[in-house]
Amino acid sequence: MTNSLVPPAGPQRVLALAQLSNSVGDGAYYVTSALYFTHVVGLDPARVGLGLTVGWAVGSVVGVPLGRLADRRGARGTAVLLALATGLAVASFLVVRDFVPFVLAACAYASAQSGLAAARQALLAGLVSAGERTGLLAHLQATLNAGLAVGAGLGGLALHAGTRAAYLGVFAVDAASFAVCAVLLLRLPSVAPRVSAVSAEKRRGSSVLRDRPYAVITLLNTVLLLRMPLLSLGIPLWIAERTAAPTWLVSALFVLNTGAVMVFQVRMARGVTGLESATRAVRRSGWVMLAACAVFALSAGASPWVAVGALVVGAVLQVVAEMGQSAGSWQLSFDLAPAERVGEYQGFFGTGVTVARTLGPLVLTTLLVEWGTPGWLLLGGVTLLASYAMGPAARRAAGRTSQRDAGRAQSAAVGCVN
Repeated sequence: MTNSLVPPAGPQRVLALAQLSNSVGDGAYYVTSALYFTHVVGLDPARVGLGLTVGWAVGSVVGVPLGRLADRRGARGTAVLLALATGLAVASFLVVRDFVPFVLAACAYASAQSGLAAARQALLAGLVSAGERTGLLAHLQATLNAGLAVGAGLGGLALHAGTRAAYLGVFAVDAASFAVCAVLLLRLPSVAPRVSAVSAEKRRGSSVLRDRPYAVITLLNTVLLLRMPLLSLGIPLWIAERTAAPTWLVSALFVLNTGAVMVFQVRMARGVTGLESATRAVRRSGWVMLAACAVFALSAGASPWVAVGALVVGAVLQVVAEMGQSAGSWQLSFDLAPAERVGEYQGFFGTGVTVARTLGPLVLTTLLVEWGTPGWLLLGGVTLLASYAMGPAARRAAGRTSQRDAGRAQSAAVGCVN
């Protein structure tokens, strides 16, 4: 594996290009959507927040059955249809003029995005060997950050123009980016459905929720992901409310994080090749995140340049923790899922991102802005505990997976005898 942003030629590179296309559109959407809905459409900010929360809550629930659909009907076709559906959902924002249509569009957008993520993971599992998946996901994460950075620049141009046409242009670009993504996904080889109709009938009523060890892994990963709004919300508020550091540092830290992931995520994932190395990476990331939180806390009450130094060091530690935790969790999410139900399990595992996006702002605002230094230390401590709990939970889930595989092998053997 190389440390290049560009993965090897073939399906891996096509998957990266598909990721790049829609991440550029999403980057432009993320930096402009709030102002578009409030300043152009005229919705109340609180209602915009409520609508997006409802949308992502619905999306997190719908992601699991859409992932199951990818397992049963084929991952490539499902991913293509969901990419087109996401583009149509984005396009529907162009005609939204009231709150109820906005909520419906937000639900459609979040549902299609969640399903697309699960279907693409199932597609990746069908096209790439188990030993190469974490490395490819590292490439895709780096590609995602590159696309978001480019898209954010385009969105910045729209913000500078400040016209309705400029905002509408951003949404049109985002919608088109998902159409391009769909075309690129069509270039990939077809992946046979992982669950046959007979197998699906036998498992009717079965759900990933019944797999308690995997549910525990997902819950612990959700706790680790609560740091997701840190750069977009927690640290900006901390800098403004608790430190003497200049506010421009917010942008600098965001660029630092994005650039580090682009350059180093592939290298950080190189040593993660199985369950043991994955849990080790998550455990190490817990210690690094605890150190990051302690350093961030030191910036309170310090002189401006001491605060800047502490915040930069904290940001470096935080992105190291982020990359290690990401690599470990990717490996665990695939290795502990049944081979024939990857889409369904990835759809469930992906709900952790949605929950973190929903609860993270409230948790971080309370801990950092209201509690200050004790809040930072509590955040780091909880992260460390969750990272250490991941080891026993993964071993238990692996034991269940082994029992399940042994049971299937025994059933197959009996079937052959009969």
